[in-house]
Amino acid sequence: MAAKSALSWGINWGKNVIGYRPTVPVVSVKHWVTQLSDDPKREARNYLTSLFPILGWITRYNLGWLYGDVIAGLTVGIVVVPQSMSYAQIATLPPEYGLYSAFVGVLIYCLFATSKDVSIGPVAVMSLTTSQIIAHVQKTHPGEWDGPKIATTVAFICGLIVFGIGILRLGWIVEFIPAPAVSGFMTGSAINIAAGQVPGLMGISGFDTRAATFHVIINTLKGLPRTTLDAAWGLPGLFALYAIRMTMDWLTKRYPQKRRYWFFISVFRHAFVILILTLAAYLYCHPRKSKSGKYPIKILLTVPRGLKHVGPMSLDTNLVSALASKLPVATIILLLEHIAISKSFGRVNGYKINPNQELIAIGVTNLVGTVFSAYPATGSFSRSALKSKSGVRTPLAGVLTAIVVIVALYGLTSAFFWIPTAGLSAIIIHAVADLVAKPSQVYSFWRVSPLEFVIFMAAVLVTIFSTIENGIYTSICTSAALLLVRIARPRGYFLGKITLHLNRGDKKPEPVESRDVYVPLSPKAMLMNADVKITPPSPGVIVYRLEESFVYPNSSRVNSTLVDHVRRYMRRGIDMSKIKMSDRSWNDPGPKPGQDENAENLKRPILRAIVLDFSSVSQIDTTGIQALIDTRNEVERWANAPVEFHFATILSPWIRRGLVAGGFGTGQPASSVPTEIASVVPYRDLQVITALEKDTDIEESPVIDSPYPSGSGSVSKDSAIVTLENTPFFHLDIVQAVRAAETAAHQLDLDGYSQGDEYSRSEDAKSDI
Repeated sequence: MAAKSALSWGINWGKNVIGYRPTVPVVSVKHWVTQLSDDPKREARNYLTSLFPILGWITRYNLGWLYGDVIAGLTVGIVVVPQSMSYAQIATLPPEYGLYSAFVGVLIYCLFATSKDVSIGPVAVMSLTTSQIIAHVQKTHPGEWDGPKIATTVAFICGLIVFGIGILRLGWIVEFIPAPAVSGFMTGSAINIAAGQVPGLMGISGFDTRAATFHVIINTLKGLPRTTLDAAWGLPGLFALYAIRMTMDWLTKRYPQKRRYWFFISVFRHAFVILILTLAAYLYCHPRKSKSGKYPIKILLTVPRGLKHVGPMSLDTNLVSALASKLPVATIILLLEHIAISKSFGRVNGYKINPNQELIAIGVTNLVGTVFSAYPATGSFSRSALKSKSGVRTPLAGVLTAIVVIVALYGLTSAFFWIPTAGLSAIIIHAVADLVAKPSQVYSFWRVSPLEFVIFMAAVLVTIFSTIENGIYTSICTSAALLLVRIARPRGYFLGKITLHLNRGDKKPEPVESRDVYVPLSPKAMLMNADVKITPPSPGVIVYRLEESFVYPNSSRVNSTLVDHVRRYMRRGIDMSKIKMSDRSWNDPGPKPGQDENAENLKRPILRAIVLDFSSVSQIDTTGIQALIDTRNEVERWANAPVEFHFATILSPWIRRGLVAGGFGTGQPASSVPTEIASVVPYRDLQVITALEKDTDIEESPVIDSPYPSGSGSVSKDSAIVTLENTPFFHLDIVQAVRAAETAAHQLDLDGYSQGDEYSRSEDAKSDI
């Protein structure tokens, strides 16, 4: 009888309090369409304006930004000239075509860019793919088209496809290729390219250097007795490149106060080595020209002066048909490498790129490049890293780089005649070696997700023992297969519930204590009565529930959702009104004249903690962990203070393992864990402090110890928190997690840290979360 009464009381409580409804409201298609936009004309105007991001910041350009752009633009220009000619050599094209691609890439990209760091132009992997496409077409259709014609057609078709993807806002498809797969084919491609350049470095010939990597390595070892005099230029050049960089790295550690000087000396190593090798080649070859016009070593010979091949492109449909089978892999490389690099530098430097706009940028760049007979261009990791570390402030630095390239095309081509090809091979090997994933990076894949480690190794091995094309398709197919397995066979658990009631002994049970239930702040999300009042968490605490596995297709969206919410509703920790205009980021130029951006900011609460409900998360992967790391870094940068991350109801030990590998759960400060666990390529050069970090007086907030034992939750007289061993920020349920976060936030308030107003309890906050 008591059980029946309790059941009856529970049903009545559910009807009255939760707002039980037996029917589901119907949402019409018309209602859905009207929610898309209140003002279609304004949306269309905003869309057209968004195609040119430069319009948002160019009117506020200042001398402080100009200084950084000039230094970065000239520095990248000095490096891009020898690199472009080297990469043209990989693509089996004359060297001037590399300069054409570099000139158009850096000049056009600045108009459409959402990344200040990326440098567009010839890159090693795309150059190797272009050479393979040229070889394929010339083998199947001998004598019909020359290399430059084929390469320019590839640039036009691939550029048109990528441009269309960007215009249609389909950039999200890039999210379906996870970080380990990208890193795998990049590593395999780098090994492939380096192996193919060793014969040129040593002057060995007589075999196909674009065959499978293991064949090239075997034939190179067999050909060592045939080493020629070219090795006297190639080997010292490669040794000098590494010696200069290692010396500057050591001097940076030994004399950190002069780190900027050592950095720029290291940067100029490419130009310095090429200059010395060219001078040596001239002194040796000039008096030793044979009667047949040959020289004792291979040199670059004549490079046409200026832009000799400018003109409208004629599209040959027969040529398009001949190379159609190779277009998918070229398009994938074009967009995937660029998006991976732009995201990586946005992550490191604290800004968010727009993938769709970036696809439009490289699409337009390659389409315009065909007018200059340029071959496919995309983002370069080495030059982008150099641009970032040189202190670039806006995308306009590309104009300075273009000026350097055009000056080289019109004023230095006579000197290019004597450049030894072995020296260019040394520059290529030195550049692509940095694309190989470090052992620690590979181990991170294993720690976070062993299955993705298998994908990484499969991409590397297939690329080495077959081709780059097969390596890319292998990484994509294995990643798709893994995703399908995760979707088709999610990990499930049957859970039991214990409800404790303290009765008074009366006939009708009257529970004295009740448990908390967390539901979405918007009643519509649960189809509940709109009159039900839902109380948000304490100011400064955000509670977010993930309803899917946290894997690479959705991790970027979750990151954007959390970061955008923090920036909209939480206080910025730095008083930006005290920051000089010249020290502000190019993509955060501040309010328009007369507006006070700090007034609204002071009304918001200070972010203290984020609680993530993992009760519906059955899987997590490397890209998901990286997204959480990105979220932590971005919100802590916004709050200018440590932010606690609490996790509730972690059902799988593999999820716990991955989170611990990313530095979560144990209470470690963010500064003690890596900022990247899924970098596509490693950062192996010197670091330069940005103007905002160096010149502005930013007071760091102290790290506050958790006010409850082991940071796991509050402790009252009548209850105790159950902690998970060695991971005090992992909680058994969402109630415990929120209680722990709110207790920590409350303790910070008691310690004298202002919490702002009660905005997070407002109805607006409820409707927007």
